[in-house]
Amino acid sequence: MSKEVIISPRGERVREELADADAWGSYAAELRRLLGVVIKKSGADFLEVGELSVYEPLPDRHIGLRNGSKVEFRQALDLVEGMAAGNGPYCRLSVPGRLQVEPGWDGAIHVYTTRSAAADLMRAHGESVLLRWHDANPEPMAVSEPVGAVADEDFWVTVAQLSERFTLLCERWAHGAQGCRWFHVTRENVADLARLMRPRSLVHVVGDPDLRAGSELLEDDFTAFMAPLLPGELVHRAYPGGADTLSEVTGAGFSLMLADSAMGDRCAVVPDSDEPRRRTKW
Repeated sequence: MSKEVIISPRGERVREELADADAWGSYAAELRRLLGVVIKKSGADFLEVGELSVYEPLPDRHIGLRNGSKVEFRQALDLVEGMAAGNGPYCRLSVPGRLQVEPGWDGAIHVYTTRSAAADLMRAHGESVLLRWHDANPEPMAVSEPVGAVADEDFWVTVAQLSERFTLLCERWAHGAQGCRWFHVTRENVADLARLMRPRSLVHVVGDPDLRAGSELLEDDFTAFMAPLLPGELVHRAYPGGADTLSEVTGAGFSLMLADSAMGDRCAVVPDSDEPRRRTKW
């Protein structure tokens, strides 16, 4: 890949209002057509999902989406249109070595591809879009403190030992407020939970957490829980960036709170079942 093509709406109102603009349908149709051109040029039947961010519950058509998922042509176009519209979920779609698609701002989509495919796009565009292209390769994903531990058999033995006391387990399968699940783990359910974890998820274990709700936690990221915390999956709500008042949290039925900063560093990444050494960088 040596070219970056930026596809964006031609109309100012579309760039400002996105899917609420009257002319959005024309831009979305043109965007899908152009993406179809470059995907077919890449010669791939599937695109791989990476850098998944989920800020709202996944719609039914994307249930099961995760990092490492292989999505077909139509679903890939649906994902790109949703990202351009500002609805998400957000992700990187790629055909390794041949194509990479990422969301931008104001309805724009960035396409990293070969010189030949980029030239085809520049010849194929219609009146609803603006196309810009230049020499560029996608920047490598920067991870300041990558997690090297693997959620293997030894890891789950350690979790079982920790579960002799009160223990919570967080599975983060995507970035964003809706990208995790929380569990009360016990010796009796630890094996079942291990089987539930999704490949490439980051699994975080928190022993004997202090869950007392307090206004001192409101200014930073935290997760709130509904009591009682019975074994199994827990009802929770993430508060990235904190909350304004304690009543905002407790009034929604969440009486327990855990600061993100109190989670510690006992974590590991779930490997792919078919490629045990391949993991998402967290």
